Amino acid sequence: MSARESSWWRSAVVYQVYPRSFADADGDGVGDLAGVTSRLGHIASLGADAVWLTPFQRSPQADHGYDVSDYLDVDPLFGTLGDFDTLVERAHDLGMRVIVDLVPNHCSSAHPLFQAALEAGPGSPERARFHFSPGRGDGGELPPNNWPSVFGGPAWSRVPETDGRPGEWYLHLYAPEQPDLNWRHPATHELLDGALRFWLDRGADGVRIDVAHGLFKAEGLPDLADPDIEPMRLRGNVMACDQEEVHEVYRRWRAIADGYVPERVLVGEVNLLPHRAARYVRPDELHQAFAFAFLAAPWDAEAWQVAATGLLDGAARTGSPVTWVVENHDVVRAPTRYGGGEHGLARARAALLTVLALPGSAYVYQGQELGLPEVDVPVEARQDPAWLRSGVTRDGARVPIPWRSDPAGSYGFSDGAPGATPWLPVPPPPEGTGRSGPHWGALSVAAQEDDPSSTLELARAAVQLRRRLHADGVLHPDDSATVRTTAAGLLEVERAGTLLAVNLGGAPSGLPEGELMLSSGPLARDGDLVLLPPDTAAWLRR
Repeated sequence: MSARESSWWRSAVVYQVYPRSFADADGDGVGDLAGVTSRLGHIASLGADAVWLTPFQRSPQADHGYDVSDYLDVDPLFGTLGDFDTLVERAHDLGMRVIVDLVPNHCSSAHPLFQAALEAGPGSPERARFHFSPGRGDGGELPPNNWPSVFGGPAWSRVPETDGRPGEWYLHLYAPEQPDLNWRHPATHELLDGALRFWLDRGADGVRIDVAHGLFKAEGLPDLADPDIEPMRLRGNVMACDQEEVHEVYRRWRAIADGYVPERVLVGEVNLLPHRAARYVRPDELHQAFAFAFLAAPWDAEAWQVAATGLLDGAARTGSPVTWVVENHDVVRAPTRYGGGEHGLARARAALLTVLALPGSAYVYQGQELGLPEVDVPVEARQDPAWLRSGVTRDGARVPIPWRSDPAGSYGFSDGAPGATPWLPVPPPPEGTGRSGPHWGALSVAAQEDDPSSTLELARAAVQLRRRLHADGVLHPDDSATVRTTAAGLLEVERAGTLLAVNLGGAPSGLPEGELMLSSGPLARDGDLVLLPPDTAAWLRR
């Protein structure tokens, strides 16, 4: 068996856990590592190959963990290093790997290195670890350049010097509490190389690299020709990302990862156009980069065909399999994004079956297997730092997920603490329906368990079918696939003796020939003709 064939990540189903909102073991209203460990059986029951944990390292939580103040410890909000060790051991016992989040582009303004830079003053070695610069204008009252923050507003904040006078500015491409590290300083390489080794030594099976296309900035930090870029998208700032030097970092990190047995995997959040993202997964760099095309594609067969074909063509060129995803913690949940209500849920179910049937790996976000919709979090309860700066909130996809039908303990999120207040409010039961009425409780794991028509059981069946087809040698991670559309609005993906048909049109269409293995919803009939209803996917054996 070749090294490529033995690499588990090439066809893995990876379950993304947002620890704050997964399970709260200590009853403080915030999810934690012990809570994750207690619910690993649920993830294993889906057939997932790995668990990806978003940041749990020490942090003031200005951006809910993506502002790290200590790369080598667990924040007490989430537990201890011992809790992490227990989680890894339990996951491995269940046959699952663990991927941790690494945030190398920026740290927390509370990090000791940044605090030392504030104390040391202009021109100091401590400030050279970040991007400090005098302002423009007669009194330095203007930012050093015109770069915008991804979260809205300018990407610069001014600091008072130790004598109290307004002083230099520092760069933060995200929130002011997230100062960008200077990757042209050798000590930054030592800091993050050490963090990578620390978590791999501790048993992590890989890392997901946040803003992997960031890190280096153009020499001299020049102005943008057009600073009016799309909010929440760093790639519009060509001076602040995708610099050539970043590839040397990932070549070094790949060498580090390749030194471990069993193998460790590097997955990058590379939100660039496909031809640029492909450069990050060359054979000596990252193993995989997230594919974002389906996150932006409308519910339209041609749009999905273009997205899928582009990603599969890129995988054929690079040898790095596609990482299919339709949900994560930064985007509106699929049932809502696809129109809401019954139609939105049906489309989300079809999309879930689609990503699990395609060649490569698939990432499933917590609650996606339950068909959870986006929650309209009350304005006064919103906590996303992007909300205050840009009016965009990601809180609706981060509400604690429901485990039980009963609303006590936020539907089982704070198990054992029925009176705990969750860090984001969960939807209350509708009036007049009793404690286990429809909506959040009806979408819970307990409510959907063993219901063959539920989204949870569809997810389990789809992952199990995928596993069986791989085990039987029908499917392989590097299968080629032909993606086409039909005049009736079907998207068809033909792959290794199987056919996936998805009806993204507005009318029923004849089901293509083949043995039905699984569908995302009920099929219909017109006499002897079997029909694929709108917003439904079917996986067939040819």
